[in-house]
Amino acid sequence: MKARYLHTVAVAGLFWTAGAQAQSQASDVQPAQSTAPAAGADASTPEQDGAGLQDIVVTAQRRSESLQRAAFAATAVTGDTLINAGVSDPTQLTKLIPALNVQPVGISTSFFIRGVGATAINSFQENAIAFSVGGIFYARPTAPSGTFFDLDRIEVLKGPQGTLYGRNATGGAINLIPKRPQLGQYSADLSAEYGNYNAFKTQAGVNIPIGEIAALRVAGQLVDRKGYLSDGYDDEKTQAVRATLLVEPSDRFSLLLSGDYAHQGGKGVGAVLIPSPATPNAPDPGQRIGAADPRITTILQQATYNIFRFVPPFSNLPEATIRNVVTVPLRDGFQDSSFWGVSATASGDMGFADLTTILAYRKSKPDVLTYAPGFPGRFTEDDDQMSAEVRLSSKGETPLRYVLGAFYFYEQQDGYNNYNQGLLANTEYLPRLKTTSKAVFGQLTYSLADTFRIVGGGRYTQEDKSLAGATRNTSFFLPNPPFVPIGGDLSFGKFTWKAGVEWDVAKRSLLYANVSTGFKAGGFYPSVGNNTYRPETLKAYTLGSKNRFFGNTLQVNLEAFYWQYRDQQISYVGPIQATPGNFAQAGVTVNAGRARMFGGEAEFLFQPTRSDTLGATVQYLNARYQSLIYNAISTNGAPLVTTCAVSNDTRTATPPIRLFIVDCSGKPSVNSPEFTINLSYEHRFELGGGYDLTAGARSRIETPSWLNLDYLDYQRRDSSITSDAYLTLAAPASRWSLTGFVNNLENSTILAGGQTRPIINATILTLRPPRTYGARVGFHF
Repeated sequence: MKARYLHTVAVAGLFWTAGAQAQSQASDVQPAQSTAPAAGADASTPEQDGAGLQDIVVTAQRRSESLQRAAFAATAVTGDTLINAGVSDPTQLTKLIPALNVQPVGISTSFFIRGVGATAINSFQENAIAFSVGGIFYARPTAPSGTFFDLDRIEVLKGPQGTLYGRNATGGAINLIPKRPQLGQYSADLSAEYGNYNAFKTQAGVNIPIGEIAALRVAGQLVDRKGYLSDGYDDEKTQAVRATLLVEPSDRFSLLLSGDYAHQGGKGVGAVLIPSPATPNAPDPGQRIGAADPRITTILQQATYNIFRFVPPFSNLPEATIRNVVTVPLRDGFQDSSFWGVSATASGDMGFADLTTILAYRKSKPDVLTYAPGFPGRFTEDDDQMSAEVRLSSKGETPLRYVLGAFYFYEQQDGYNNYNQGLLANTEYLPRLKTTSKAVFGQLTYSLADTFRIVGGGRYTQEDKSLAGATRNTSFFLPNPPFVPIGGDLSFGKFTWKAGVEWDVAKRSLLYANVSTGFKAGGFYPSVGNNTYRPETLKAYTLGSKNRFFGNTLQVNLEAFYWQYRDQQISYVGPIQATPGNFAQAGVTVNAGRARMFGGEAEFLFQPTRSDTLGATVQYLNARYQSLIYNAISTNGAPLVTTCAVSNDTRTATPPIRLFIVDCSGKPSVNSPEFTINLSYEHRFELGGGYDLTAGARSRIETPSWLNLDYLDYQRRDSSITSDAYLTLAAPASRWSLTGFVNNLENSTILAGGQTRPIINATILTLRPPRTYGARVGFHF
């Protein structure tokens, strides 16, 4: 309790001290005049004219504004930074953004912002962090694959985005902004990289003007890398292309047509076996011996034999059969997934306001065989998504600024999921899901004075879902059961809102405070009978300050937050009804009561000279489940392996199956390190003749965090530090560049995620990348 109090006092003190610094520095700059633009304006300022630190222009609030002048919590990363950091898939974003944790699951990508997220383990689930590319919302957790190329920037919004984004933005939003075609100019750029693990990455883009009113940009990416694990898993094989046509017949109208295609191949996400009471002789994870390696499968089969040689009727079987009662990972895992889409974005100047219309269609066809859970998971989908959005935005710096709009979304999913754990549980389900979501929204900003504004916004969402499908569970006791129908209809209506204030304390100092809410609709899981879960909601209180000092050379941004989470949706392998009254095991989503998150984030950026830039971001997070109670199953009748409180479920199950109630109330939230620190330094040497040599390094430091709801010491991510270093020689005007790099210089072994392998209670977890190094060459014409 004392330590928690000291942490809180320290964060509050840091916030107060920096606020006092902002006040003391106010006399060093000119006070804002009545003609000065409000925060978020596009008018020229010293930082935009090239003196000191440069700004990043974002569109997170559906209008262009400087991130440094925007009154909300967000982080933006430029496309050049992504290339320099070697980010070619979403899991690598973790090392750049302190608030973000990305967890590879085997069949999807799960995002967590400050402990808020969802582990998508089957076709029924969606992320709690809204993901979009070029303003198009991507619904499926598999869809981010093949999108991280030819980007202008990435915007990560922290906290619920229930007003301007709405759907599945409980914990925040991630926006990828591709480069736009440029009128009247030919240009091309190319980046090619080769490194250890036989890694080859390249991306290229070409801009072609078409007359005076149109331009075409075509870009592509190719990634081919061997796996980080001994069994060949954790590889990366991606091919992607994007074509964008801009037509701008006048300065009052533009049309942007876009089409993209991506294919994800290779073996996919792999995992390692962790030493535990069930497998004490498992090797150290740092050896990166994959779970399909014979050295590991032998250990798993021995653990199976140790359990079932005394359990009738299996004890009467030959030893070789007993060793294979549960399935083990094999080397035949694969990904053969394709994603494509088309969109049209029309922007028109109506005189009094700007009108934007976005129409989009997307197709997702994931096809995966993964062993990341410790057993084979076969996963296919054929998904169709259609969306439409219309927005009306005010023009100029009038006292009242607004964004008004409407959103429509429709998705149909046809899938097949099979999780084969062996003779005790082989679960199959064929979901056919339909989702329709409609929303109207608006956000207003009104200037009560030249330097003080109030903000208010709201969104009403109506979402309807239906399920028609079938499921069955095959086992030793029921070798050939029929498929049993599953289905249902759900409807949700929810109003989410935002209210806040913005105050320009000085010309380059902004203070803001807001309260915002978010909502994620409920849904289904593959059970007969009771198979639904409720919506989740989050309310966030934020107090922030953004400042530039000392002639625009020092940036100090501070944020304090308090989040209240209600009916959190958690996903895990739990009990379902395979037939009425008969229980089996599958991916389950339930509502988990209440949680709260509070903390602070401090971001410092300092440019003492033209050639030196230092950065530091520190996040403190205290995240805890106030109420977390869920059901669990043991298919072999053994006690649960958990440090949470366990009691017997009163429902009757057919032996040897046992049902339990697990109470983890009071435990820390998963994927929530208490402290996360990002540090960076870059120095540019001017060599003469326009040539530059840039040396840089970055580090990420994390304190321990829990990975899943078992709360076992050997499933906890330990404290870690990872550092990257690079050296770049650039020609005049950056016509070409040559970079040498090392990522994860310490070669730290860091757990990424995973779970207990059911039935034998073996822990199988995924890892973040090891040390990688290589060279990169870039050209710009």
